[in-house]
Amino acid sequence: MNAMKPDTSASEASTRLIHHAYEPPAAFSSPQPGVFKASTVIFPNVAAMRSRDWKDKTGYTYGLHGTPTTFTLEERLCALEGGTECVLVPSGLAAIATVGLALLQAGDEVLIPDNAYGPGKDFAVVELARYGITHAFFDPLDPADLARRITPATKLVWLEAPGSVTMEFPDLPEQVRICRAKGVITALDNTWGAGLAFNPFDLLRDGSLGVDISAHALTKYPSGGGDVLMGSVMTRSHALHMKIKLTHMRLGLGVGANDAEAVLRSLPSVALRYAAHDQVARELARWLQNHPAVAQVLHPAMECSPGHEHWRALCGAANAGQGAAAGLFSVMIDARYTAAQVDVFCDALQLFKLGYSWGGPISLVVPYDLPNMRSGATPHLKTGTLVRFAVGLEASQDLQKDLEQALTVMARTARE
Repeated sequence: MNAMKPDTSASEASTRLIHHAYEPPAAFSSPQPGVFKASTVIFPNVAAMRSRDWKDKTGYTYGLHGTPTTFTLEERLCALEGGTECVLVPSGLAAIATVGLALLQAGDEVLIPDNAYGPGKDFAVVELARYGITHAFFDPLDPADLARRITPATKLVWLEAPGSVTMEFPDLPEQVRICRAKGVITALDNTWGAGLAFNPFDLLRDGSLGVDISAHALTKYPSGGGDVLMGSVMTRSHALHMKIKLTHMRLGLGVGANDAEAVLRSLPSVALRYAAHDQVARELARWLQNHPAVAQVLHPAMECSPGHEHWRALCGAANAGQGAAAGLFSVMIDARYTAAQVDVFCDALQLFKLGYSWGGPISLVVPYDLPNMRSGATPHLKTGTLVRFAVGLEASQDLQKDLEQALTVMARTARE
């Protein structure tokens, strides 16, 4: 394309710069896709403006409806998790909220595992209740309890594998079978699995069984840097996708181009990072299992952890038969130590930093007040104070030494 005739008039400089006609040659190729930032999208003519449909990926209409950068990320996430259609949202919690708002209305009920992500439970308890949508919690380790709680009003069942903080691994295929038999939509928080431990849309690896929706906090493993907030909602059902996408549009949800770029840049290494987190987490969990201050280790890949057999059945084929289990685990510090003394242990850690989230390069630790997080009984858990570890990418021996010195500090404090 020919550029406009040069004009050095100062009064026309802004016009020349805004409407400069040069366009770079097409077919530029590099390891990373381009970053496109836009609110306004320019149409070539009125006919194009009127004919383009924002609901698919055949063209561009407005920044919130997609750019080459966000379309590329959505498609690559589908390749990761096994879905066919995806929308991006500003956080993992936004993914949970979008599903609820898209699929539920006054008079409906949503069922949630009692060990689900706390803010997601709060969204149902407080926000959905304001719209006349009820909720109930079920025992994630008892499929029969889930079956009993489904009523004609139940329109959505959330699933989580493993459960938040206490790491129980449910019989996910059986939960999905129960919901499918009763015609209820299933949505899985797949942040832990990340599309690597198992395929949420093909749980039996034969194409016969899968969840309807996968919600994913891309903040965690897909980002990998602890510096991006983003989520996704994925499905293989076009009808469900359109319900979600319409709500997504009406809520005005969008993600920043540079955040999408960061996730795109990290995705090629996600499997390597996931395996590295997993390996070190297992080493530390096995070491802590034999420590006298630890009453219980909660890690799905360990035989002592609740639901281990379900983890083995679902995730055991991954990683050349070693199974996949991410980098999270929790421990129950023995009840002879007070909650204040457990706080001393957490404060004494040097490499493990106090902070929420996981999936980044820095190891994190959080003590929890478990009784205030569960509504049902937890007979499978020992008494004590629960501490969750999110293993980063530091060397295993260095993290073990950090744990050992902090446990020594806690023991000394308890003797004083």
